[in-house]
Amino acid sequence: MKNILLNLMGAFLLFLGETTYAQLNSNGNISSTLSNTNYFMDASNFEGLANKNYGRGLGFPRTDLTNFIFNKDAMDNEVIVSDFDGMVVYNNATGNTAPGQGLTTAVAPGFYYFSNPGNPGNLTKGKWIAIGGNSDKTNITTTETATHTLINNEQVYAVKGTFSTNGTSTAVNIPSPSGMTGMYGITIYKAGSGNVYSRDLYSYTLGSNGGNAVTGSQSMSVVYPAGTYDYVLEYLK
Repeated sequence: MKNILLNLMGAFLLFLGETTYAQLNSNGNISSTLSNTNYFMDASNFEGLANKNYGRGLGFPRTDLTNFIFNKDAMDNEVIVSDFDGMVVYNNATGNTAPGQGLTTAVAPGFYYFSNPGNPGNLTKGKWIAIGGNSDKTNITTTETATHTLINNEQVYAVKGTFSTNGTSTAVNIPSPSGMTGMYGITIYKAGSGNVYSRDLYSYTLGSNGGNAVTGSQSMSVVYPAGTYDYVLEYLK
């Protein structure tokens, strides 16, 4: 059965390569000679070409991950048995991945793979992860951003904002983002001043109304001098 499948795959790829309006083109004839090997595809024979510019690149279709939607029918019908775990694309868009396509993730142009291990039959905990240089960078803005941090496989999100104080109260307004279930961390600072005021609060209560945070450390509340402060709130949903 395995040899039959390999032969069928080879014949199918050859057919695509010979068709005028094919979606897959090759730089030579495709043959099904990899039976009982570790390869499913091998292009190393191109190393012997005299012109070292030929047969060197693999062309990926461009994918806009901010709008990309998985075809779950293929997964439900067991055509895709990996739950898309390990799928690689070249993304050409900047923004957040489309809702419902795994964890919401900030993306920029570059190669990404979909990480979805141990999540049979669904995509809820899957995540697009940058391959290479973009993997350790998260640009936190005033809209919800998925960071590169997971806690017990749960995504950590972040958002940037500001709050103002009158210099007489420890209560400040730091609204809870939609769906927030708990605070992971907070950094309070003044942009341009070089001053970081705190990486924690005396207390924080979930809610969208004012006065849901108290400035200070975990052991002591502190009245901040009157002014406007910047913050980055990291949280779980």
